[in-house]
Amino acid sequence: MNYKATYLAKTFFGLEDILVEELQNLGARKVTPGKRAVSFEGDKTLLYKANLHLRTALRILVPVHQFTAKNEHQLYKNVQSLNWSKFINKRDTFAIDSTVHSGYFKHSKYIALKTKDAIVDQFRKHYNMRPSIDVINPTVRLHLHIREDMCSISLDSSGDSLHKRGYRTATNRAPINEVLAAGMIMLSGWRGDAPFLDLMCGSGTIPCEAALLAQNVAPGTFREKFGFFSWKDYDKKLWQEVKEEAKTLEVPLECPIMATDVSQKTIEIARGNLAHPAFEDIRMSRKDFFEYTPKYETGLLLINPPYGERFVQQNITDFYGNIGDKLKQNYNGYTAWIISSNKTAMKSIGLRPSKRLTLYNGSLECKFHRFDLYSGSKKNKK
Repeated sequence: MNYKATYLAKTFFGLEDILVEELQNLGARKVTPGKRAVSFEGDKTLLYKANLHLRTALRILVPVHQFTAKNEHQLYKNVQSLNWSKFINKRDTFAIDSTVHSGYFKHSKYIALKTKDAIVDQFRKHYNMRPSIDVINPTVRLHLHIREDMCSISLDSSGDSLHKRGYRTATNRAPINEVLAAGMIMLSGWRGDAPFLDLMCGSGTIPCEAALLAQNVAPGTFREKFGFFSWKDYDKKLWQEVKEEAKTLEVPLECPIMATDVSQKTIEIARGNLAHPAFEDIRMSRKDFFEYTPKYETGLLLINPPYGERFVQQNITDFYGNIGDKLKQNYNGYTAWIISSNKTAMKSIGLRPSKRLTLYNGSLECKFHRFDLYSGSKKNKK
């Protein structure tokens, strides 16, 4: 049965509007942005497509139970009011993730434990058996969200976070999240219509996401498993149809994508992530940003430079100042986007950004700046 339902797509702060656009392009209805999330309506086909196609979503949740509670007794009682055998078999394993913002409930782990007890006790009462807990690889993952006395429990249709695309075999230290990388590319406005450069590419996440976007390759193509595979109503035939349709939408790469890094070891890691044909046209080499000369008159440069954790302050400001000098000297006609949590160092670039956006790289609040690099004055360009 291809039912209609309300879903919730989780994302990072600052990517909500991009996620709204993605969902609308998939045919979602009643798309409503929130804080780090977007709600929408659709059928099972759309649920499968959302997991496969969305570049800026972390998880797709299906709310199944809403209620109010002001203490653990009310919570336990309300959790038991739902027949959980509709979603969980007694031989399933399950886990509960919890997010709590409430004056009534202080400890999210304890609240998750009480919710687990309510579900397990219901199974014991009716079947004299209980599903087991598996926090690492459960067959069913639940999300409990409490804001003050409003409680919501959702099924996680994604399983592992959707940033785990499945193409990356190895990483360097502190790799950028794939969802954030895709979001930055989409925020830049690039859609595969101009040369793309990442000259501090690390393990290659940004150029990989650029290649997927430019070729319209669904980011979930490489994953072997989604959470809904274990659901009672999983429709394998429908899933195969959704995947086959996605393949027909892919297009050839029309513009060059160049990726460099100063570290040979990092380049070798990045090349290990490029085994799939979708990445075979990425031009990757070991090169210092300050030695690279662009081969095209125009294009988009997007870099994620060091933020300064392993630099003394003077060195990091000089480093960013040298980035600005290089942009002025060699990148006339380009648009450059730079993300960094180091606000002081960003000022050392010495260019006036035409756009400033706030994003989060993990727990770090970052500024994502756009620099329009004109040949001659901005007035003459206009």
